[in-house]
Amino acid sequence: MGIQFGSLIPSKEIELASFSGKKIAVDAYNNLYQYLTIIRDRMTGEPLRDRNGNVTSHLSGLFYRTSNWIEIGIKPIFVFDGPAPEFKKKTIEAREEAKKEATKKWEEALKKGKEAITYAQAAAKLTKEMVDDSKRLLDYMGIPWVQAPSEGEAQCAAMVKEKKVDFSASQDYDSLLFGSPNLIRNISITGKRKLPKKETYIEVKPELIELKKVLDTLGINHEQLITMGILIGTDYNEGVKGIGPKRALELVKNNKTLEKVLKKVQWNSDIPADEIFNFFLHAPSTGQYKLQWKEPSREKIMKFMVDEHSFSQERMENVLKKLQEVFTKGRQVTLGGWLNK
Repeated sequence: MGIQFGSLIPSKEIELASFSGKKIAVDAYNNLYQYLTIIRDRMTGEPLRDRNGNVTSHLSGLFYRTSNWIEIGIKPIFVFDGPAPEFKKKTIEAREEAKKEATKKWEEALKKGKEAITYAQAAAKLTKEMVDDSKRLLDYMGIPWVQAPSEGEAQCAAMVKEKKVDFSASQDYDSLLFGSPNLIRNISITGKRKLPKKETYIEVKPELIELKKVLDTLGINHEQLITMGILIGTDYNEGVKGIGPKRALELVKNNKTLEKVLKKVQWNSDIPADEIFNFFLHAPSTGQYKLQWKEPSREKIMKFMVDEHSFSQERMENVLKKLQEVFTKGRQVTLGGWLNK
């Protein structure tokens, strides 16, 4: 869900092609959830499935969207979540309950012949099998992935701070609290999108958010931004009742530190605010990874996607042909340059 900062955060729309030649650490779970929720039947809410009934919406989005990035010249790195911090347990349990309730409403809507897409999206689940299949597909595509020791967004942020990559990519503003200098939103949903419950479409473009510009615009430092997030509500706490982005900003400006801010509000969470604060500042990350892009394996991709998961052979061939051109003709750079830079 992430922090709800609203309109306080300055950002700018930017064309996807502007990221050509850039390395982007993608929050994999966030990315896959988007595909699971978006790639569905607009009426029934049913996801894509293969001939054996296995959900394949995540593989469809991952393959086609990532292929598009590669054609443009983007060098993605997918970062997968490790074990969540213990104090996130309550949030995870609440989400599971919400998904169960959404599943019930989805089933009821289908029985009544009503549009069920909204409930279906809320009921979407990312299983271990889906994650494992996603990693297999990335391996076959020659795309590197990193296993984070904890939260994927924290790992992405660390990679940007260490200048191993140029940007982190996620829909959630939490990346800013973890200290990512450069965050991209909407990279996975770029293009025309239908507004919920309306026959209206909008053009979605990538949104670039620079942490320094955020802090300068708000007139605060990074620690105060974290305090703001905690007051509003994070993945680890519900936030303080009655406090939205504007009030949170006023509190941190007037009181400066988390300790002083807490004296002005009623903190009702079971989790100590300073524990959440310190996690955002010092979240676990690893430097034990190798960023190497390889030529995709046509044979393995076709076997996995067409033979195992019932994807269209013709469409797969068309995309693979375009990918091959990136490597053989150097659409953006030479083969050796794309692989090794």
